[in-house]
Amino acid sequence: MKTKKINKIFAALLCVATILPLGCKKGYFDTVPDNLIKVEDIFTNRGQTESWLAGLYSMVPDIWNQDNFGYVFHTTTDEMDASNWNTPAIVSGALSPSNTPTRFTSYYERIRAATIFLEKVDGNQEILGLVNGPELIKQYKGEARFLRAFYYWMMMKELGPVVIMPLKSATPSDDFQIPRSSWDECVAFVLQEIALAKADLPLNNYVVGSTTDLDIAQTGRINKIIATAVESQILLYHASPLYNGNSEFSDFKNLDGKVLINPVYDATRWKKAADAAKQAIDIAVSNGKGIYKVTDADPFRAAFLACRNLYWDGWKTEGIWLRPATATSSWEIRVAPRSTQGTGYNGLGVVQSLVDDFRMSDGSPIAGNPAYNENTYNKPATVYYVAGTNTMYTGREARFYVDITFNGAVNPGVAKTGANNARVEFFNSGTSGKAGAPRDWPKTGYVVRKNIHPTYSVNPAVNVARPAMLIRLAELYLNYAEALNEAEPGHPDVLKYLNEVRLRGGLPALSAGADQQELRKQIRLERRIELCFEGGNRYFDVRRWKIADQLGSNQGGAFYGMNMDAGTSLSDPAFHKRTPVINRASWQRRYYFMPYGQNEADRNKQLVQFPGY
Repeated sequence: MKTKKINKIFAALLCVATILPLGCKKGYFDTVPDNLIKVEDIFTNRGQTESWLAGLYSMVPDIWNQDNFGYVFHTTTDEMDASNWNTPAIVSGALSPSNTPTRFTSYYERIRAATIFLEKVDGNQEILGLVNGPELIKQYKGEARFLRAFYYWMMMKELGPVVIMPLKSATPSDDFQIPRSSWDECVAFVLQEIALAKADLPLNNYVVGSTTDLDIAQTGRINKIIATAVESQILLYHASPLYNGNSEFSDFKNLDGKVLINPVYDATRWKKAADAAKQAIDIAVSNGKGIYKVTDADPFRAAFLACRNLYWDGWKTEGIWLRPATATSSWEIRVAPRSTQGTGYNGLGVVQSLVDDFRMSDGSPIAGNPAYNENTYNKPATVYYVAGTNTMYTGREARFYVDITFNGAVNPGVAKTGANNARVEFFNSGTSGKAGAPRDWPKTGYVVRKNIHPTYSVNPAVNVARPAMLIRLAELYLNYAEALNEAEPGHPDVLKYLNEVRLRGGLPALSAGADQQELRKQIRLERRIELCFEGGNRYFDVRRWKIADQLGSNQGGAFYGMNMDAGTSLSDPAFHKRTPVINRASWQRRYYFMPYGQNEADRNKQLVQFPGY
């Protein structure tokens, strides 16, 4: 079927030069609009061509940006709650094609812009006339081709199998009635495109003429190391239960009856995922990457500092894909307690189940642990918490004190004057409690602590600039351990790479002897803790594992915390009482994927929604 009316997801790009960002000099993630109209003019000018390329990066996610809560992957999982401020439709149960939070329109816009770039850039004589002009054109095409594939991958994570458009720029007479490709076809497509991109990409972002000196101005631009890491992620998902042998989704099919997710299990996918992860690790390590560590006479303190400082000191060591411009300040102000100098917003709450999953300092779980007690209060203060803190928060693993702010914790940033502000008080009448503000308090009695700098202050404003790590080496280690445990149970590398992450976190190494099922449990728990609040990892992990409805990983129903309606002192037992504080809509199968927007489904009559929408 033909249509003279251009699909909205492409119409916005017929005048793409008016919306793509300009600003190679300002950075690839911090650009300003340009007003040129003619595409042909852009691709005869080096500056404008490079500005177009810069614009292709604009939808690379800013994982710490909480402005307007558009990035929903934190606040809709069993990690975090922001319901005093925002209630995503998936949490309320109202998710539909009319209010889908997926950014598919913007992704398609960038996909089309990348296609135009690939069609036009070879004709730029100004660039070709440079001494290294042909090499620049080749690199630019590699970046554009990768980003086109990456945006498809982002849509696939959100939507499942997607509509893949022709690899040519659209015209008003083109046929936009295109069905979804199957998941397997989508994976094959993005992997093929990334492989083609890698042939044109540099190994790393080197200064022109050097193969050893990195160009800091090119931080975040796509190279072979980044592309290989993304391949690892794609193949890990492809091997996972949601996409591999999922017969439950056999009703997800196109109008012609084509099943979109393969119901036949393929064990070889795990081996391919393991090999890809190992390749990504090897290429990163051979180029100077490593697990970031800090030396200290106290091993516990060393683990704490390594995990805390990773986000502002360790990114050069561990960061694989960096986003140089990131709205960290919008994150810090929302996780900072009200006792922070200038008054933080104090509202990104952590659910009790995540708090409980952090282990004791010896690596043992809290359940049934004689060292764990919720009914007593400590006497000596530490650098992590004050005297009078409930002992449920004492003796925990180092990352607990990096990632979670609890009642009695030492203020994570610069505190207001006074002893009551130097510590965090979440009990009802405390300095960060419910009684002190209409909405700026966490319903659970905990707020996120990860990635708030110890010098942070709201007023006077102190924000330490640092990039966001979209992918870091610890994730690749866990990718490899997971895939290898499924492909070759008992392989020594499973424990080797899992333990690398545990040891940095201050936990003892796991010893050989655990079976595949136990190691699967440990790997999943390690991902939950090590990667919490980062890049939507938990949101996608529980889905690809198909455990979103299971006890311990349930994404709907009641969520617990402390009793924010009670407590008049730090050691008040009335506050320290497990209480159902959030009631989300029950989990439904349809929440495994987001729907395409209803306007898109109305225009593209070949587009089917996931069953349930």
